[in-house]
Amino acid sequence: MTHRSAAPEDRDARIRRLTREHVFTSWSAQRGLDPLPLAGGEGAWFWDHHGTRYLDFCSQLVNVNIGYQHPELTAAVVEAAQGLVMVAPSFAHEARAEAAQRIAALAPEGMDKVFFTNGGAEGIENAVRLARGHTGRHKVLAAYRSYHGGTAGAITVTGEQRRWGSEPGIPGVVHFWGPYLYRTEFWAETPEQECERALEHLRHTITAEGPQHVAAVVLESVVGSNGVLVPPEGYLAGVREICDEHGIVMVCDEVMAGFGRCGEWFAFQRWGVTPDLVVFAKGVNSGYLPLGGVVMSNAVAASFDDTSFTGGLTYSGHPLACASAVAAIDIMQSEGIVDHARELGETVLGPALREVGARHTDVGEVRGLGVMWAVEMVTDPQTRQPWPADRIRALHAACRTEGIWPLAMGNRIHMVPPCVITAAEARQGAEALDRALTAVGA
Repeated sequence: MTHRSAAPEDRDARIRRLTREHVFTSWSAQRGLDPLPLAGGEGAWFWDHHGTRYLDFCSQLVNVNIGYQHPELTAAVVEAAQGLVMVAPSFAHEARAEAAQRIAALAPEGMDKVFFTNGGAEGIENAVRLARGHTGRHKVLAAYRSYHGGTAGAITVTGEQRRWGSEPGIPGVVHFWGPYLYRTEFWAETPEQECERALEHLRHTITAEGPQHVAAVVLESVVGSNGVLVPPEGYLAGVREICDEHGIVMVCDEVMAGFGRCGEWFAFQRWGVTPDLVVFAKGVNSGYLPLGGVVMSNAVAASFDDTSFTGGLTYSGHPLACASAVAAIDIMQSEGIVDHARELGETVLGPALREVGARHTDVGEVRGLGVMWAVEMVTDPQTRQPWPADRIRALHAACRTEGIWPLAMGNRIHMVPPCVITAAEARQGAEALDRALTAVGA
């Protein structure tokens, strides 16, 4: 047991009081909130002001991909702060140019331009704007089980219920069902059937909306906060084929799935697909500073060679944020972090979580890639009735008691640690989840 001195307790209490009095917290009813004040972190661990340590299985908001306080990344931010700390987008800056080059080099061939934003939601906003400007069309299709951000356009593109409070949203957005075999909308019994029928459904939706009016199909390469839904083989390629057939821009949202999270630089690369626009954020610099953006095909970029792009941000390509991205990408390459994440998912974390699932009848399905996994909880394995919210809260509390901090999303526990977590720590997390499931079941 860590000794708790008076000083840390006083500091903890002050932070809690100031937070209650002055901080308005996102996605929450404010009364009764009491978030845990954090004091520090290192690698795959963080701790509070009392010295209680947690093995991180949330990566904050699935973005601290290279872990906490990486010395080279923090040094790069400090060094960048000694130079110009603000350069408007109308000027050029070395860190911005270097970051764009690094990111474009990771994307498929023929995607050489990057538009920088402050995060993923703004990336989606501008991807929609780019697609509409490129095609001259106005409709945007996106999946129901999706989350694309909280700004006006991004929340309309979002398919799940978090969009309800912001409706009516921007015009022209239409939703469709993507593949999810465990809870199939298509009466499918195999991954092949789910893929074929989901693609046919998308074709029908485009036909009903008029393909000549559809600017873009937006989808998460691997669905994140709505269940870590890995697309069946052939699905992304099928979407690409449909988009090519109708001159529609294919937009892959890689905000959560990219930069090592799924064991690839970009998750869609696992299936050999090349989209027209790639939205990124989160892991590009491990969340050390706000940064996102859009990588675009040369064809889309060329649409604005002689026509102004009607979009912009004061902090587009902020020098400190871009310097952190350069450092983060260099670190991930030199330390082999992407390969490590892929191997960890295949040989350690995935197998360990599946073993846990096999021991508990309340676990309906375990799915994921790399260091992005979901454990779906059901009250009955036959009906697949989801666990109620209070049981998920109890399970999350039991996980914290066991020393790990995962994400609770819907009827699922998401196990999404930093990409640098070790094999031993990954097993430790799975064992802690096993004990937490036993405790809640009891």
